[in-house]
Amino acid sequence: MKKAMVIVLVMLVAASLSWAAVETPKKGGSLVLCVGDEPPGLDPTASASAAIDRVVYANIFEGLVKVDRDGKLVPGLAAKWEVSADAKVYTFQLRKGVAFHNGEPFNAQAAKWNLERGAAEGTKNAHPEFFRIIEKIETPDDATLRLTLKEVDALFLFRMAEGDSVMLPMKGFENTAAAPIGTGPFRFLEWKRGDSVSMERNPAYWNPQLPYLDKVTFRFIKDPSAQVAALRAGDVDLIGWLLAPELAKEIGKDKRFKVLSGASTSEVVMSTNNKVKPFDNQLVRQAMAHAIDRKAVIELVMSGYGTIIGSHWPPVTPYYKDLTGRFPYDPKKAKELLAKAGYPNGFDATIKLPAIYPYSQRAGEVIADMLGQVGIKLKIEIVEWGFWLDRIFKQKEFELSMIGHAEAWDIGIYANPNYYFQYDSQEFRDAYAKALKAATEGEKAKWFGRCQEIIAEDAVNGFLFLAPALSAMKAELTNWWQDYPTIALDCTQVWWNK
Repeated sequence: MKKAMVIVLVMLVAASLSWAAVETPKKGGSLVLCVGDEPPGLDPTASASAAIDRVVYANIFEGLVKVDRDGKLVPGLAAKWEVSADAKVYTFQLRKGVAFHNGEPFNAQAAKWNLERGAAEGTKNAHPEFFRIIEKIETPDDATLRLTLKEVDALFLFRMAEGDSVMLPMKGFENTAAAPIGTGPFRFLEWKRGDSVSMERNPAYWNPQLPYLDKVTFRFIKDPSAQVAALRAGDVDLIGWLLAPELAKEIGKDKRFKVLSGASTSEVVMSTNNKVKPFDNQLVRQAMAHAIDRKAVIELVMSGYGTIIGSHWPPVTPYYKDLTGRFPYDPKKAKELLAKAGYPNGFDATIKLPAIYPYSQRAGEVIADMLGQVGIKLKIEIVEWGFWLDRIFKQKEFELSMIGHAEAWDIGIYANPNYYFQYDSQEFRDAYAKALKAATEGEKAKWFGRCQEIIAEDAVNGFLFLAPALSAMKAELTNWWQDYPTIALDCTQVWWNK
């Protein structure tokens, strides 16, 4: 028996060593990956567009902390941090010897300047509230950054891990949108408008072991069929976000490729303008919620990939509350609510769908058919991305739209009545304030859960499904993220096993 155990152990060790040898990362090579949407700029501190973060965050730019592939907070430009007992003072110990791609040193003074810039009046940052909660910034030395908050913020570290909080150089930041300069593992090479963004290995990166690749090129291919054709032809190595889920299984059958299906943080919602009639009526919004068969939407739009949601919170993050049963598919109930709201014969409306996202168009068409069955006749308008950002997101000139909200912890947008769906609820703002000030995990779960309940009950938007993290790539590509717990398409530790 003992001899057998020894043999088994030897075999296990040998297998382990053999696996380790195969899995030892290899340096070199280039990667061409495609995504469907070209970013409007390359400065993640100047826009809420997830398309920017997907290209540059964690690749060109870094923040004090970051989110790893398991959704955990890990050190970024801060090697470690401490939080005071009252949860209001954060002391970051910054990495030493870090430089921006232009040679400018990153230190506590640079970090202070970035945080102050984010909070400044007139800032272009989409989320100045991330920084305006900071009451005092101290820099005892070049490697120490001490932040004192005005009040407890349970999400502060998570906010420091978002694209809004990346560090820019104090000199040369003015042209960040076109020629980004960061501290990341790759440095910017070229942006060919309408085609691609390329970057190369940063030889002075603070972690000398990374990255493994010499060059990364993000190509922008909108059409899903063209994406797959480019992969099969060898023009691209990876589809970072597979926009044609109906093709996933077919691609996976080809031994040249592999498909990864994981979880994302992107809640796909039917955005609703809560200040425009008749959508300012809660009964109308609740009627629409009952009129939508979300399971059928996932089957018809995403070929079965995706997870039903009942509120604006990804199931892959802490404090999630399952509210998917609040508005079951019930067309009869939908008609009753419409009649109660004063629309017994329904009404006409327009849904504006961004052309850049095929899933938005498909979902819009499916939902238009479902709503039509209860008397809500939707006119579909396909709009360009620039139009969507300007007229819908900024100017709020819409009734309904369809979009994925990719930020993991962004339920706070419902506390802002000026956000594009113009939801104004003091009850929600009070609950969210209590959630942010919660000192224990139990209190956080209670109040973030309550926030989810309020917006679900108000049917603020059509909460549909969590988009799957679907990627397709050449079989030899190794260490790509299966789950996307953050927006970034992080190429730092990707390598070729060939």
